[in-house]
Amino acid sequence: MKTLGLLINPIAGMGGSVGLKGTDGMYQEAVRRGAVRKANARTALALKALLPIRDDLLVLCPSGEMGEDLAREMGFQVKVVYSCGPDTTAEDTIAAARAMADADLLLFAGGDGTARDVFTAVGDQKVALGVPAGVKIHSPVYAIRPEAAGELALSYLKGACGQTREAEVVDIDEAAYREGRVNTSLYGYLQVPYERRFLQSSKAPSPLSERSQQVNIAWEMIDQMKPDLYYLVGPGSTTKTLMDVLELPDTLIGVDLICNKKLVQSDLCEQDILKRMDERETHLIITPTGGQGFLLGRGNQQLSAAVMRRIGRERLHVLATQEKLFHLHGAPLLVDTGDPEVDRMLTGYVRVIIGYMEEQICPIGAERQ
Repeated sequence: MKTLGLLINPIAGMGGSVGLKGTDGMYQEAVRRGAVRKANARTALALKALLPIRDDLLVLCPSGEMGEDLAREMGFQVKVVYSCGPDTTAEDTIAAARAMADADLLLFAGGDGTARDVFTAVGDQKVALGVPAGVKIHSPVYAIRPEAAGELALSYLKGACGQTREAEVVDIDEAAYREGRVNTSLYGYLQVPYERRFLQSSKAPSPLSERSQQVNIAWEMIDQMKPDLYYLVGPGSTTKTLMDVLELPDTLIGVDLICNKKLVQSDLCEQDILKRMDERETHLIITPTGGQGFLLGRGNQQLSAAVMRRIGRERLHVLATQEKLFHLHGAPLLVDTGDPEVDRMLTGYVRVIIGYMEEQICPIGAERQ
């Protein structure tokens, strides 16, 4: 019988849709703003892939929301190896991961902070894999989406995927992040099952040489803007350049709203966006994350499934430098809204502005090719 270590950070991702750019130290504020827990639902999407081997699999997990509740609900054989209280902490994650040292694979759900805690517990001595459930997910120890994590876990446990590799565990300073500064640190490496199509890449910063391209892209987007419409401007250095050219203050890691080339509102959360969309036709200007190629689901959870259902693909404007697209090596731009139906709706081809009067047709997909 194979053993799976299952570890869920139940509050992971709560700060995203309410505009907090993370949940570390902000749980109570996230609750005050109306955030709901989604980590268990995303983990369930991963565990569905393991149902075919449920009778031959023993799940080692912490008690309650950190793993036990979901595993039992889905009918897995469960052994609780760590007991935690209702208010879980990083120390609980570390202790629980250590208690699963005998598992064939450790499957954990969260964001970069959770990956950092797992690394603290097991180092590079345990094969582990992340289910993306947090706000900031820069570490390539995570699968591109929960379903991919489940498929890769199944392949590894069945012996079809025998290859592992070291993948970076990185995390950012959340306090600086909320102030618009991105300070990323490398904390170590985890051993992960390796099948390229299932795993996300490391996030790559935009080199300074791209600045002139970004300015040209900004002018092309400005020329395409129509009067009296709302334009949501997503996070990223390329979209920041658009705001710089318009001489408007921006939220580097948030979502701003402009109309007639003037700022309407800064740093909107999901509910702010939905209210504004009731006022007039709304478009979205967005750029993929460097190296990873994610349009949605990584650091911009304000742009939720509910928002994207109303935006649709026809009101989506994608900006990207040629260098950023080149480093994707032909892979599709990725979406992970948390709603498979919305992800399918967004799948297809989109025009990407790559310069002044220059566009490139790129695919949007929910999986790597």
